[in-house]
Amino acid sequence: MVVYAGQGDARRSMSLLWRSAAPDEPGRTSGPGPRPGLTVDAIVAAAIAVADEDGMAALSMRAVGERLGCTAMALYTYVPGKSELLDLMYDAVHAELPGERTEGGDWRADLTRWARDTLAFYLRHPWVLQVSQARPVLGPHEYAGLDTLVRCLYGTGLDAGVLRRLVGTLFHFVRGAAQTVADARDAASATGRPDEEWWYARSAALVELVPDFADRYPELSRMERESAPPEPSGDDSMPYPEREARETFTAGLGVLLDGIGAAVRRGRGVNSP
Repeated sequence: MVVYAGQGDARRSMSLLWRSAAPDEPGRTSGPGPRPGLTVDAIVAAAIAVADEDGMAALSMRAVGERLGCTAMALYTYVPGKSELLDLMYDAVHAELPGERTEGGDWRADLTRWARDTLAFYLRHPWVLQVSQARPVLGPHEYAGLDTLVRCLYGTGLDAGVLRRLVGTLFHFVRGAAQTVADARDAASATGRPDEEWWYARSAALVELVPDFADRYPELSRMERESAPPEPSGDDSMPYPEREARETFTAGLGVLLDGIGAAVRRGRGVNSP
């Protein structure tokens, strides 16, 4: 399920995101009057709770209203509709993204912490992964998260053109890893089959139906034979697919940062007198 942000009224959405609505524009003029105790922030917080607990599919103005003890119509005084509400939710949770750097100015430590904290953020709010990146929300917290990452990257000394592409690379890497972990967590409940049962049935069928697998895919088979078995994670409760995804994230992040480090060294060599 992919959801596109920015589908509501542009001016109204941006006014709500940046909290710059004119005094005479509290919401839809055709809606009911303001309800005591109800605010845009309270509505957004309730909507986030619905999405966190029950997923994006469960999100509706009615569900949010029920959580707040009011009707869906009461919400329209504050938020024009579900499309605008989604923009507000998406931006609001981005306030949780990391915003600090190490005092020593260690760009690698900064980026490592940023990546791990951002992965954790996505897993706290997996519905965020369903919001397409093709059309950003353009809210203050989304921009603050980007600003933090750029600030970390400027510590490398690389030029702005390279940093611009690294921003996209790092976000895509972390978001992709988070999607894999989120999918691993949901697979059993979504399909009704435990991971162990699924893998056992498929692996057994593969061995039986493709006895020449190693000959057909020699390099893949070689890698499997030669790779060391994964070290115990210390958490036996973590399902194997999620553990593999997390270990892949750690290894991939290390290689990505090594690549940035190599670019830094080349850049300094070129620019040095």
